[in-house]
Amino acid sequence: MQKRLSLLLCSPLLALAAMPVAADEPVDVVLIGGGIMSATLGTYLQELEPEWDIHLYERLDQVAQESSNAWNNAGSGHSAFMEMNYTPDASGRVEIQRAINVTEQFEVSRQFWAHQVENGILGEPSSFINSVPHIAVVWGDEDVNFLRERYDAMTQNPLYAGMEYSEDRAELAEWMPLVMEGRENDDRPVAATRMQMGTEVNYGAQAREMVEALTRSDNFTLGLSSEVRDLTRNDDDTWQVTIANLESGEETTVDARYVFIGAGGAALPLLQASGIPEAKAYAGFPVGGQFLYTTNPDVVSQHDVKAYGKAGEGSPPMSVPHLDLRNLDGEPALFFGPFATFSSKFLKEGSWTDLFGSMTLDNTWPMVEVGLDNFNLVSYLVGQVLMSDDDRFEALQEYYPNANRDDWELWTAGQRVQIIKNNPERGGVLQFGTEVVTSQDGTMSALLGASPGASTAPSIMLNLLDRVFPTQVASDEWQSTLTEIIPSYGQKLAENAELLSDVRAYTAETLQLDEPMNLPAESVEQSDVQDEAEAASEPSQEAAEPSEAEPSTTEEESITEA
Repeated sequence: MQKRLSLLLCSPLLALAAMPVAADEPVDVVLIGGGIMSATLGTYLQELEPEWDIHLYERLDQVAQESSNAWNNAGSGHSAFMEMNYTPDASGRVEIQRAINVTEQFEVSRQFWAHQVENGILGEPSSFINSVPHIAVVWGDEDVNFLRERYDAMTQNPLYAGMEYSEDRAELAEWMPLVMEGRENDDRPVAATRMQMGTEVNYGAQAREMVEALTRSDNFTLGLSSEVRDLTRNDDDTWQVTIANLESGEETTVDARYVFIGAGGAALPLLQASGIPEAKAYAGFPVGGQFLYTTNPDVVSQHDVKAYGKAGEGSPPMSVPHLDLRNLDGEPALFFGPFATFSSKFLKEGSWTDLFGSMTLDNTWPMVEVGLDNFNLVSYLVGQVLMSDDDRFEALQEYYPNANRDDWELWTAGQRVQIIKNNPERGGVLQFGTEVVTSQDGTMSALLGASPGASTAPSIMLNLLDRVFPTQVASDEWQSTLTEIIPSYGQKLAENAELLSDVRAYTAETLQLDEPMNLPAESVEQSDVQDEAEAASEPSQEAAEPSEAEPSTTEEESITEA
């Protein structure tokens, strides 16, 4: 384990980060939390406004050690190719609009990452993204019919060109040998879809590389072992941020014109500390996750895909079982899970008092209502917590019948906080998504919830920019820069097959992905994609807006995805 932990260390440059001193003038932006969300927002802002002073504070001694850490999330490039909970069966008809939204958002992520590679912000693409086919697999007549209908509906859209469907056991054994071998006595119908252009993504590596790039600017300050303790609004509508150095115990304050709380589970208590009225509507329910994993090369070499099943009857979306190929900072591994755990901590390195400290007069009753209204979830969590090692291994054998118990170990992954929102008409409502909460004046915002996570961070942050910096976003300068970063900015790829083809060719080539169907005979430059996007725009189009990430759009593995 020491070897694995050593892979999580950041560069010496980050290790030199020190506790910043108080500034005489308010800084432009304070980012709280050193994960993928803050790193993504900081990267946007540094390119949009290079002269802005940006501070980032992280309570741990390195960035990207909580939810963004590769060992603490599912590591999938969630693009709706294999996640069947994105395509619910509504009234006998498979609905794919949610999947389309997710896929569009992931295409934005690919463009954002490709741009950062070209600009030297992100390094060798294989350090953070690799091609891994995405498979959705089901058993039984009902689920096979569902998957067939899902395939028929999705392949009508150009976003899913290249999706394959099979009910042939011999072909499925070629796609996923570990899943299919040992089923000689299983006569249930089986089916699967495969998208060759799926990806495995190391969000921790991305976050570390982006933060390291941010530190090259004289206008960026990184504070590690720096815990934000309080947020207070000043008379001039700036924010006083109180930071404690966890090594020395010293406290200091920094005034900021804008604050973003991207601190994972710690975001809710900090949002409450700000005192903005919008925070009163929210509570949080923490859920942890565990995986079985193996690094046995003889086993890992036989499964080069990510295979997702369906959640059991009455189970929440976060319970979707999957057997995944992982690339953990250069070490190939297989993960199976997730298995839910419960802790009152809001972070893996948090405090047992986190849940109780977040309870207020405004949010306690909505939390009780959620418990009363979500018996299936409560039953699921109780059952998961009571699982034995034998139970978990039997769950693995459902997807890998010939598994050897000696090959597998149990790993406790990250901690997530699900949103509980007080709805005036429905009372407390549990949400399996993320939500950006913003003060009325736009100077304070926070990202709450567990998903959509790192996969759609660039889209989430585009949406946030539009909400908190509307004047700047509407300017010609920001519009031009945003289009350079996201060539399809403001366009719907699902409605423009030619632009989609150019975008995928550009990102596949730049990110060095193994996607023959997307790689062109001649190189596609970023400018070529921008020209195609401009040609698709209406001449009278106002300042283009990004496709908004719906608050609860992508229900990724809420216990596993950052």
